Amino acid sequence: MPEIAIRAFLVSLVAIRQVDGAWQVLLLRRTQTLAGEWCQVAGSIEAGETAWQAALRELREETGLTPVALYSADTCEQFYEPGRDAITMAPVFVAIIKADQEVTLNHEHSAYRWVGFQQAADMVAFGGQRRVLGWIEDEFIRRQPSRHLKIAF
Repeated sequence: MPEIAIRAFLVSLVAIRQVDGAWQVLLLRRTQTLAGEWCQVAGSIEAGETAWQAALRELREETGLTPVALYSADTCEQFYEPGRDAITMAPVFVAIIKADQEVTLNHEHSAYRWVGFQQAADMVAFGGQRRVLGWIEDEFIRRQPSRHLKIAF
């Protein structure tokens, strides 16, 4: 029986911060793959890295940010790639960022914006991204995340 491959080689990270009592999401405008689209931090897991280590590295490389807290979001982003006839799954992480930290973009992005969850959902291109944003708003903003999801780094 034919099968569709399931690949898990990427991580996805949603950086959030609180400013004047309101939570904001960091979105980055891509210059290469998906050029022009607004996305969260994402990237490949390198040899010898855990998924959460890759998420931290990608956050630092793409934005120059260091979180005050890191969590597993307890969900995965998933999408079908027709060119590979494969389903890609990426564990999602949440990084809490201090409000006064400055973003320094690398060559993979041309712009960034800190926006509310609804505006972020309106800006991203894919339903999977909107589902992840809704999940994070529900599980990390509207309620206290489980202490079991926190990652010591």
